[in-house]
Amino acid sequence: MLGRFTLRGRVMLAYGLLALGLSAVLAMVTWGVVSDYLTHQREQSAKLVTEESTTALRYGLFGVPDPCQPAREHTECPEPTLQPGVSPMAVLNSLPSTDAAASMLYVDEHWYALTGKPSDLPPDLIQSALGGTPVQRRIDINGRPVLAVGVPLGAGTRGDAFFEWHPLSTLDATLDTLKITLIAAAVATTLIGLAVGRLASTVALRPLAELAGVADAIAHGKLDARLQAENDKDLGGLARSFNRTAADLERRVATDARFAGDVSHELRTPLMTMLNSMQLIQNHRDELPAAVREPVELLGDDLDRFRRLVIDLLEISRDDGGDRGSRETVRIADLVRAAADAAAGREVTEVEHEAEGLTLQADKRRLERVVANLVENAEDHAGGCKGVGVRTGGLGVVITVDDAGPGIAVEDRARIFERFGRGETSGRGRGVGLGLAIVARHVQWHRGTIRVTERPGGGARFVIELPAKTS
Repeated sequence: MLGRFTLRGRVMLAYGLLALGLSAVLAMVTWGVVSDYLTHQREQSAKLVTEESTTALRYGLFGVPDPCQPAREHTECPEPTLQPGVSPMAVLNSLPSTDAAASMLYVDEHWYALTGKPSDLPPDLIQSALGGTPVQRRIDINGRPVLAVGVPLGAGTRGDAFFEWHPLSTLDATLDTLKITLIAAAVATTLIGLAVGRLASTVALRPLAELAGVADAIAHGKLDARLQAENDKDLGGLARSFNRTAADLERRVATDARFAGDVSHELRTPLMTMLNSMQLIQNHRDELPAAVREPVELLGDDLDRFRRLVIDLLEISRDDGGDRGSRETVRIADLVRAAADAAAGREVTEVEHEAEGLTLQADKRRLERVVANLVENAEDHAGGCKGVGVRTGGLGVVITVDDAGPGIAVEDRARIFERFGRGETSGRGRGVGLGLAIVARHVQWHRGTIRVTERPGGGARFVIELPAKTS
């Protein structure tokens, strides 16, 4: 499951889960302590109010706050008796106002109530209070939560008691508010944890991002890229090892490039001699015996293929050797038209009107080579060039080269740009598999992109995007 997340995502998730766990534990502890405290306070308050009202009732009904007070010296309390002429309902009406929602009195085997109905009280709660045991319980009256409190009026066998219920809506609303606040705080803490995790991962993974950037630069041919963390106590060893490896690679590539360049230069002189000799022989082809003409043609084709190989090797060795080239402002339409038409030997270029004025800071030689190689590839291996287009779009300008061949299989579209890489549908011809590798290198040098798609109507279409601007 965690494999689906990036390293940065896993760090963020770890911080977020940690924040969620801590906030959840804190919220539960806070909820438990505060809710128990508020509930206990409300119950004690309700009980105290009911006991005070009970004391007032005892005085009004029996003449004393406590029926057992006259018999403190005796072992038993006397049976409490109502004062002559006292009306229980009048005494109940004379009680001071409290937060009670209902007050009910059971005395002398009769019920008296200002508000509420005795039938709403649980029977066992009534029996406990009438039996001389103070009792309180949370119940629902018409869907509203209340705290019912029952207090006996005396300790005798008479079985008189006073009942009140106190609304708990305010307490429940307070607890609901507390619950929502704690949940919101937990969510906010989790989000803060994720933000802190992102910040921490950004700081912690910055050297790794730099390493990835430098490695990507080297993979794209910038062999002089180096890490700048050699003095870091934690990453210094890795940085120095990586930089040594990159330096060794750069030296190896430069050595190989110089070797290829030297070999290619050394081959040019004998190659020119052989080409001139072959040209002389071909000029007198009609004078040659018929049995010799076919071997001479084959030899001429191989010499031309050898010439292309030497030229391509010189081009690649120049790039690998660190040739940075020179940039100048060129009109893309004019350059593409001249290079493509010359390579095809006929007019094949079509320029969109909006693209006529586009310019590019380019190495003219490299860009001409890109266009020429693609057109020659179409001519030699794909049934001929069907057209070269220049239009606005993409990074600035889009150059397309269409051919009449069978197209290039999807699995081969990346491989054909590798050195000596040839697709299964490329056919057999004079190419050696370096032309498209040179094209890809030169396009990349211009900070552009190249890809292969299908041409409408059949064949392959090479699409180049280069950063350009209107002149």
